[in-house]
Amino acid sequence: MRRGRGDRGSAALEAAIIAPVLVAFVLIAVAAGRIQSTGGVVDAAARSGARAASLARTPEGAQQAAGDAVLEVLRGQGVQCAQATSPPVEYGTLNTPAGPLSTVTVRVSCTVRLSDLLVDLTPGSKTLTASFTSVLDHYRGTEPGTKERPR
Repeated sequence: MRRGRGDRGSAALEAAIIAPVLVAFVLIAVAAGRIQSTGGVVDAAARSGARAASLARTPEGAQQAAGDAVLEVLRGQGVQCAQATSPPVEYGTLNTPAGPLSTVTVRVSCTVRLSDLLVDLTPGSKTLTASFTSVLDHYRGTEPGTKERPR
């Protein structure tokens, strides 16, 4: 009988030790999930920016269209970047068996505060980056009804 009395209260002590550890693991899992989902939004913003830039007729128009598209996606999903800069638009060429294709690449970099993703008291920030390349629309600069390639 004496042995049973020595174990009294040990379950409460074990719970008091294990509970904070379990809560910490849950918070880490939530943080990882929030960072991952925000990274997906940044990827979507880069894709949208590259598509918008590929339809523009001028490099200035491409820069403006990419910036507008990126900001629209980020704002629409509630992502607040600490550094809101217009993404750079880079032109390139993709060699294919059918011939070279002109491309446009948009790179998005977004620094988010961890307090925006988690609890308000969480210090620090995380920089998420993404890039996407899109083929320029072959007929983007033509007049309606013609099939001339823009120069």
